[in-house]
Amino acid sequence: MIAFNVPPYTGKEMEYIRECVENQKICGDGPYTKKCNEWIEDRTHTTKCLLTTSCTHATEMAALLAGIKEGDEVIMPSYTFVSTADAFVLRGATPVFVDIRPDTMNLDENLIEAAITDRTRAIVPVHYAGVSCEMDKIMELADRYHLTVIEDAAQGIMSSYKGKALGTFGEYGCFSFHETKNFSMGEGGALLIRDKENIEDAEIIREKGTNRSKYYRGQIDKYTWINYGSSYLPSDMNAAYLYAQLERAEEITAARMACWDRYYENLLPLAQAGRIELPVVPEGCVHNAHMFYIKTKDIEERTALIGCLKEHDILSVFHYIPLHTAPAGQKFGRFHGEDRYTTKESERLLRLPMFYRLTLEQVDYICRQVKGFYERYTNER
Repeated sequence: MIAFNVPPYTGKEMEYIRECVENQKICGDGPYTKKCNEWIEDRTHTTKCLLTTSCTHATEMAALLAGIKEGDEVIMPSYTFVSTADAFVLRGATPVFVDIRPDTMNLDENLIEAAITDRTRAIVPVHYAGVSCEMDKIMELADRYHLTVIEDAAQGIMSSYKGKALGTFGEYGCFSFHETKNFSMGEGGALLIRDKENIEDAEIIREKGTNRSKYYRGQIDKYTWINYGSSYLPSDMNAAYLYAQLERAEEITAARMACWDRYYENLLPLAQAGRIELPVVPEGCVHNAHMFYIKTKDIEERTALIGCLKEHDILSVFHYIPLHTAPAGQKFGRFHGEDRYTTKESERLLRLPMFYRLTLEQVDYICRQVKGFYERYTNER
């Protein structure tokens, strides 16, 4: 069976975890946490990075730091993971869902302005598949209407827009290091902070509302409870697992990109024949090969293709169910404007296996089965 996802592993992970245990430093903000923070800061040129227990928690921290409160509205796509909305629903805010672009599956930047009201406080662009939203337009709107931008860059590490790393445009950016991501610590994430004046508040919220970080830096002689907060620090053992992959980030990304390119090359004839659609990467966007997806004609065709691939020992999956169609989405949020593409495109999208150490031979085999399906499916229909 070719799995849909296999968590990345380089071989150094257990050595680094063992070092944590032997040095009796396994809690949060240990040496490996600091190494990961510094690596991300150097790679993205963000002002400050704070490793967190998940991307969900990074987004919750961003909502707290942005002062999101009951009655506020936050603009986001409906085609995203539940955490994008949950972070703001927990603050009593209303997610305002806007339709997506059918080419990138990202928030349609041209529909945002019409959704802005006097209650709007933030825009949350989601960089689907590691391909950037149109950040020039989004940042221009945010500046004009004095809105906070919180980037859901869960899938976006190593990706960029016009030479600038994803997660570094808005006041806050959020990465994921879940086991399904390009680099993993099992469960984990990171909060990127653009503006220096927000760093201290972020450290306090992350450290249960205390100024403990300043204490450990020797800036104060004791720490105390300063504000609200929670425990958003991952274990240093998790960070050690992650750091082994960050050290080889270029190698991992190159391997994924080779598979992505092979998929595209193999399946291009099907796209040119009008049987499927392939991912679109707009000019100015550099992606990270987080996923490879195709779009079928409709949900029935997708279901049949998933079944066919499974019969040939290939696990493929569809992705998000639009949030505005879910019970919680209907309870807590609202969709602004017409759902022209969100539901229709979500029902066509099919993700193919993509992970570090997926071989080109496996990609070729998968593509042969996809092509074979369409040869048979054409005759059957």
